[in-house]
Amino acid sequence: MFYSDGVSVQSGLKLAGKRVLVYGLGRSGRGAARFLAQEGVEAEWLDARPAAEDLALMEELGFAQGNAARPYDVVIAAPGVPIDHPDLLALAERGAEILGEVVLAARARPHLPMVGVTGTAGKGGTTVLIAHLLRQSGLQALEGGNIDPPLLDVVDRAEVAVVELSSFQLERVPRLRLPVAVITNLGVDHLDRHRTVEAYHAAKLNITAGQEAGDVLVLPAGLKVPTRAEVRHFDPHRLVLADGTPVLAVQDLPDGLHPANAAAALLAAEALLRHLGRPVEPELLARGLMTAKPVAGRFETVAQAAGVRFIEDSIATRTIAVQAALERATPPIAWLVGGRDKGAELEPLRQAAAGRVCKVIAFGEDGEKLAQQLGLPFEVVAGADGDSSMQNAAQAGWDALGESGTEGAGSVLLAPIGTSFDQFKDYKARGASFKAAAQALAQRLAAPHTGDKR
Repeated sequence: MFYSDGVSVQSGLKLAGKRVLVYGLGRSGRGAARFLAQEGVEAEWLDARPAAEDLALMEELGFAQGNAARPYDVVIAAPGVPIDHPDLLALAERGAEILGEVVLAARARPHLPMVGVTGTAGKGGTTVLIAHLLRQSGLQALEGGNIDPPLLDVVDRAEVAVVELSSFQLERVPRLRLPVAVITNLGVDHLDRHRTVEAYHAAKLNITAGQEAGDVLVLPAGLKVPTRAEVRHFDPHRLVLADGTPVLAVQDLPDGLHPANAAAALLAAEALLRHLGRPVEPELLARGLMTAKPVAGRFETVAQAAGVRFIEDSIATRTIAVQAALERATPPIAWLVGGRDKGAELEPLRQAAAGRVCKVIAFGEDGEKLAQQLGLPFEVVAGADGDSSMQNAAQAGWDALGESGTEGAGSVLLAPIGTSFDQFKDYKARGASFKAAAQALAQRLAAPHTGDKR
């Protein structure tokens, strides 16, 4: 792994005797701390609100709590800490080098090939799928980064690391050279952090800033970005190699796999195999696609009843992700909308919902407001807590499809637009609640003399 100026990043990893601070714990910071301890590096830590598991790990590793007023040589900053955080600016001014986990991994393991994946939506599913295709082709490929597990947890077990990269992580890798990079799409997100769409997109484009001729950048058809890499565009309607060789018909993809993710993953896996001088076998790649499983919580069918699919896409809070879910779900759709509004653009969703959504089921703190703004027929449900809200929403969705007059088809879709923090710890907890509600409802509907009729 090299910087774009040709200097090996390994030259920067000389931490023996250095004063090292892990700033920000959580999943990424814990991964960095474990890695440093494994490398024999003594470090300190700092976190404004450490969780119990953070404190337990720091005690186990023997890392003491640090102080931002002290001088440090190297600071490993968690992605959630803004690059302009006052503490980081002050530490840098006193001579500290501020790194993220990705650069730390690249410096520590410079010969480990990495495939980087980013985008406003679809990056997690694409990351997992690329790793799966590479494993099918005979490589010990492991995914990590923004997706579990942390990148530093996999670098010593992988022949290839497939790294999901958030815009927060990419702010700290402006010169990292990746042999293969993927941008699934570019929409709008995280304006609370980046402030403008332009700054958000600039962070995303850091994924290719260090690439050179001979590297490969995989992009959706129609997207143009500045790069020195060879660009290969993917088309969600064609699962093919770079030269057009067909691999699999789109209709043969397993349920829950997004064709765009599959098309991008194919081109990325092919590019990495060729980079390593490994054979590219369409039959193995096809088998990989047919055996792949969707990432939990990403447009996952969690229950079925009388031909109706209950689809959990709790992570769909970005306009581009919600739009994709609406376009993929089988109509008629009872669309579960709610949570805490974060200002998503709604006009594309109105267009995607036209003729497909029979009713919006509004729940949570801002569900009714969002439903009113969408301008579609809606029903408001409530509950004593998040779980009861999900139970009532799943039932209302089922009832709405019955009222639509369509028998044996349709979808109850949780693609909520709003964040989960009004009623749940995170989107995973909300998704798990919907899954439990949908499965309980499906079991009731399957029982004799249920009383629920379509």
